[in-house]
Amino acid sequence: MARLRLFARAREAAGRADDTIEASTLGALLEDARSRYGTGFTEVLSRSRVWVNGEEAAEGASTPLSADDEVAVLPPVSGGSGPRICRLRLGSLDA
Repeated sequence: MARLRLFARAREAAGRADDTIEASTLGALLEDARSRYGTGFTEVLSRSRVWVNGEEAAEGASTPLSADDEVAVLPPVSGGSGPRICRLRLGSLDA
C-alpha cells in the first residue's frame, strides 16, 4: 500500500497526517482519499500540488504507484508573519 502524507490544510481537512491506501495509480489513490475524507478535503486537494516520492507527479492521475511509494499533498501556503513583525518593529520604535 502506498503511503499518503498530508500537510497543512490537507491534514486539517482529513483529520490526520498520513494514511496507507491500496492503489495502482495516483488517480485511484486520490479518489479513495476523496471518498474517505469528504468534501472539505476534496476542495483543498483541488488547489494542492501532489508529489510522488519527492517529485511532482508529471504523469498526473495515470502515475503508477507501488506499495513502497509515498504520495504527498501540499496545499498552497499564504500569509506569514511579515505584517506582525513590522508592527512589532514599529511599536518598539515608538516606545
